[in-house]
Amino acid sequence: MELFLNNLASWLDKTATNIWTIMVPILFGVGLILSIRVGFIQFTKLGTAFKVMFSRRSRKGGGEGDVSPFAAVSTALAATVGNGNIAGVATALYWGGPGAIFWMWICGFLGMGTKFCEAFLGVLYREKHPDGTIAGGPMYYIKNGLNKTKFAIFLAGFFAVCGAFAALFGTGNMMQSNQMSLAFKTQFGISPIISGAFITFFVGLVIIGGIKRIGAVAERLVPAMIVLYLAAGIIVLIDNAGALPETFKLIFQLAFTPAAATGGFVGATIKQAIQFGARRGILSNEAGLGSAPIAHAAAQTPSPLHQGLIGVMEVFIDTIVVCTFTGIINISSGVWTSGVSGSAMTVSAFSKTLPHIGGIIVAVCSFLFGYTTIVGWCYYGEQCLKYLFGLKVTMPYRIVFIVLTFIGAVVSIEIVFFMGDIANAFMALPNLIGLLLLSGVLARKVKEMKKRYPNLLE
Repeated sequence: MELFLNNLASWLDKTATNIWTIMVPILFGVGLILSIRVGFIQFTKLGTAFKVMFSRRSRKGGGEGDVSPFAAVSTALAATVGNGNIAGVATALYWGGPGAIFWMWICGFLGMGTKFCEAFLGVLYREKHPDGTIAGGPMYYIKNGLNKTKFAIFLAGFFAVCGAFAALFGTGNMMQSNQMSLAFKTQFGISPIISGAFITFFVGLVIIGGIKRIGAVAERLVPAMIVLYLAAGIIVLIDNAGALPETFKLIFQLAFTPAAATGGFVGATIKQAIQFGARRGILSNEAGLGSAPIAHAAAQTPSPLHQGLIGVMEVFIDTIVVCTFTGIINISSGVWTSGVSGSAMTVSAFSKTLPHIGGIIVAVCSFLFGYTTIVGWCYYGEQCLKYLFGLKVTMPYRIVFIVLTFIGAVVSIEIVFFMGDIANAFMALPNLIGLLLLSGVLARKVKEMKKRYPNLLE
């Protein structure tokens, strides 16, 4: 059995590497094109995006939709700020070296523009289900935005199939429960079977209640878990302050030169730094993946422009803030050369500064990050299957999702991460094609919205 799993992991690794060799330039290219079409709004209106996200209207909502804009972005953040921020960044360092962090930043900055476009179109082309709930996301903006042509219907359906697969087997479920159980095993010595059962029970409690319960939980948990992680991280960074200049030197230097083997680190090429930085970047912020606009579409928002700006902040918080914290902490503490990977690396970094509570904090954050990601992604997969098969699939899907949460907690870490990479690529491809084909419509609609809401962008 062990030989089979090792061979499977090796095959998945090669497959993911080949796919992402193609996907990385596509992601960067589409992100750049979309950013140009909307005037690099992620940079020119970042301050406005911050104000919109934390405004009173964002918290209360108003208009058609299922949840407030803040609950919608909290659900999206719940799904994005996950173990990719703790374990994903660590694996990027393990395979790609410190230079991977630089390419993760590039992925994040371009991804902010992509996420603006996704959230904007998600609201613009959303529909209402027969039960009164709102439905949106790539399958709807591809189908409706491209005038329901045969190609549009095929592309939308292909996205929905890939989205459901990714939710069940990839980024949103099995990888998260896997890293949660690993953190508990590393810190507390708890068996993955026990922690898997614990995780599965609490996931089931929330997802049975649907988007409103998911949004309510996310709205409360997401800000608290991010503040907890960043507060502990600041303490670690203060302790490692003397190593920070060398840390940033390594990040920029090894983004463009190969990283030599040192300690438990086996070395990395420039290609590996770019690939793993981008792969783990999209695993974390999901820009271009097409997942987040499903949540943004449910927002009670005044306009697509408002929700698009909130989408910008989603990537900024996830990648530029939280992922950067993890990367700098792991490099400055020296654990990136220890030979350990995943959440175990980050546990080691925190424990060096906070020997009694550092590992506990990471384990708790790993649970909270993973938990909120799982419940957010359950909603994404459910919406994809509803698009394909209607409302009747809701409860069977949730049951299967819960079962796979447990399975993810007890299988090999490499298999889960590589499956997530492959699922992400196949999910992103139809979405990126749709975004490119809609870029002209998008640019025109954004201009119209800017004229309609001039005070918003002052």
